[in-house]
Amino acid sequence: MLRRHFTATSTAETGYAAVNGLNLYYEIHGEGPGEPLILLHGGLGATEMFAEILPLLSSNRMVIAVDLQAHGRTADIDRPLTYEAMGDDIAELFKYLGIEKADVMGYSLGAGVALRTAIQHPNMVRKLVIVSTVFRRDGWYPEVLAAMAQVGAASAEPMKQSPIYHMYARIAPRPADWPVLLTKIGDLLRKDYDWSKEVAAIQAPTMLVFADADAVRPAHAVQFFELLGGGKKDAGWDGSGMSNARLAILPGLTHYNILSSPALAPAVAVTPFLDAPMPGADK
Repeated sequence: MLRRHFTATSTAETGYAAVNGLNLYYEIHGEGPGEPLILLHGGLGATEMFAEILPLLSSNRMVIAVDLQAHGRTADIDRPLTYEAMGDDIAELFKYLGIEKADVMGYSLGAGVALRTAIQHPNMVRKLVIVSTVFRRDGWYPEVLAAMAQVGAASAEPMKQSPIYHMYARIAPRPADWPVLLTKIGDLLRKDYDWSKEVAAIQAPTMLVFADADAVRPAHAVQFFELLGGGKKDAGWDGSGMSNARLAILPGLTHYNILSSPALAPAVAVTPFLDAPMPGADK
């Protein structure tokens, strides 16, 4: 049973969850027979990143969109930004809201957090949707890694001309923390990691979604799929050899516009995966 702790707005039910020293902002959209879905935004963003696809995703299920540590309406605390800590934050949000198990979908930074949530708290994640991220740092193109290496406090002032800063300044509880966020994001992006073994152990049915002109190398996307059990053999005429993993490469898109694509949520990708019965459910 989901416990709701929120204030009503014209577009969503919103609230703050006290988890791990944070007041973690979340908003609830929709309801219905579908399993609850947790949405996790990309770096420097907020729940607004999902504006294009939220109506589709929440048409038959409850969607809980979250502003991660130091992002959007969630104020920062004296703690580094790490995928592992933010994964624990999401697990605590489950407990705060009284959710035993839910689907989790993340984009870019949020996809890394979704991945860590599934790795660190496997019993809480029913299905997992990973959009445009890597399981190992060198999965990004070299030029993307070079750009990540430059992110920090010195980026804060130039980035004030960007739409993403304008959103932050409009909704953040402490807009003056912008340089702090850039510093912490930069530290996170420069840290090396390889989650290969942990990804290979994930049991939750997982869908990977990438753009065909993504910031993630296509070869890495295929390796990701193979780690999850996909691409090992021909599925057979009856599909009996198909794994629980799914891979979608959306054409004509990039890492930076994939969330606004009409192909992401409906028939091409996410919604059919979430709506499908769990493997073995009909046995």
